[in-house]
Amino acid sequence: MPDFDPEKEAKRWKGFFSIWTTPEPEVGPTPRIAVWKKNKATLWHYRTSKKKYSVPLFLIYSLVNKAFVLDMAPGASMIEAFVENGFDVYLLDFGVPGYEDKDITIDDYLVDYIQRAVRMALHHSKAKEITVIGYCLGGTLAAIYAAISSEPIRNLILCVAPLNFSDPPIFDKWIEAIKNGDLKIDRLLDAYGFIPGKFMKYSMRAVSAPIYFSHYLSLLNKGYDKDYVDKWRRFNNWTEGHIGFSGAAVKQLLNDMGKENKFMNRSLVIRGKKADPVNIKANLLIVAASEDRLVPENLSKDFINVVSSKDKTYSLVAGGHTTLAVKGKVLPAFLADWLPKRSE
Repeated sequence: MPDFDPEKEAKRWKGFFSIWTTPEPEVGPTPRIAVWKKNKATLWHYRTSKKKYSVPLFLIYSLVNKAFVLDMAPGASMIEAFVENGFDVYLLDFGVPGYEDKDITIDDYLVDYIQRAVRMALHHSKAKEITVIGYCLGGTLAAIYAAISSEPIRNLILCVAPLNFSDPPIFDKWIEAIKNGDLKIDRLLDAYGFIPGKFMKYSMRAVSAPIYFSHYLSLLNKGYDKDYVDKWRRFNNWTEGHIGFSGAAVKQLLNDMGKENKFMNRSLVIRGKKADPVNIKANLLIVAASEDRLVPENLSKDFINVVSSKDKTYSLVAGGHTTLAVKGKVLPAFLADWLPKRSE
């Protein structure tokens, strides 16, 4: 049995309780400028001083969480890794919607936000082509956008993105009830109009409850390590920071994606234009995580079979849902081996 170290134990408990007694550590350290705004959304540009590639990156994050998970801290930032490796980066941050945004649809997000922001990024960068990278639900939006896009997308990267809802392992009873008509979700959404962030938080926590509570034990175990405590606090701030969701967008997702699986079934229409995965011809990389409880690989791996891309790769990497976002300095292997040669 190891000797009891009173000094270390004092640091451990001080670090543990510091999450309630000291200010939150800063997030988003990578320098950036805003190049376009719409409503609550901002298009951020992260300029690299080591530019190696002519094709910039356009990042789309989820509508459910805040996008700073992609730029947590030095050494724990996917955006930092891209910039350090010679890529110019644009991030579309949807911001924090309110009740006044309850009528924004998925069509609106795709055409008025994503498509317009991509055009702005191309104009601002003076690039002839662009790489679109979507994370989680942002990956779903990125794929649908690519299916209706008239912009020159060279590469499309979809990370832990739900795309195929034929057999959802999470909320499967809800989806089945919606399909059977036993759950009248439209009436509920029409009545409330806007889904508060707290509702989204507790819904996600229901999926990851054991993981959620176990992370306090890991904090206590390493409370003596200030760097670990700061990292834990940044990540906890992100997991606690679910944002509200437009009722119109939720209704569209539940019906068109969850209930009818229209995108995979090639019947989805966005503002009169068919969003057919067959229209996707960009170089395609689909990435799933082996321990992802929120978006297991069966929600994305079959998508590769329905696109027209000649260059397409599916990669299953070790880790959980956020593993792909919290990186720094060095690109993870699945990107380092794939992206640079397709970005010249």
